[in-house]
Amino acid sequence: MSNDTDLIKLYSARILALAADIPHLDRLDNPSGTAHRRAPLCGSNITVDVAVEAGKISGFGQDVKACALGQAAASVVAANAIGCTREQIQKAHDQLLAMLKESGPEPDAPFNELKVLLPAREYKNRHASIMLCLDAALDAIDAAEQPA
Repeated sequence: MSNDTDLIKLYSARILALAADIPHLDRLDNPSGTAHRRAPLCGSNITVDVAVEAGKISGFGQDVKACALGQAAASVVAANAIGCTREQIQKAHDQLLAMLKESGPEPDAPFNELKVLLPAREYKNRHASIMLCLDAALDAIDAAEQPA
């Protein structure tokens, strides 16, 4: 098990600040798509609503019940998702996953602040919670693109 110093590094002041100030915590009244994701290992879960217009996210809402790491990731994603295409969300997802699992580089802008989660690389049991918001955002966009 990790020592206290490792846990202090993991839960940095910046991660805690992001977790305490998550934007777009109100669910959308009339979303184009909605998705719910749960991390089975820790029980963290998130519901994401998106409004999509002309292939870009025009509205974003979420309900986040996750650890500080999942909340920090949700904070960064929500702060930057509006105006993004599905491809940009997928790229952020793939880059974050590679950063955590394969020692890949930090995600590109506008999601580059996800680099704050780099210390979690060694905590594989936290990866699913960190990925929840991007997973749910992709699912919500896919739901929005389904024919009515």
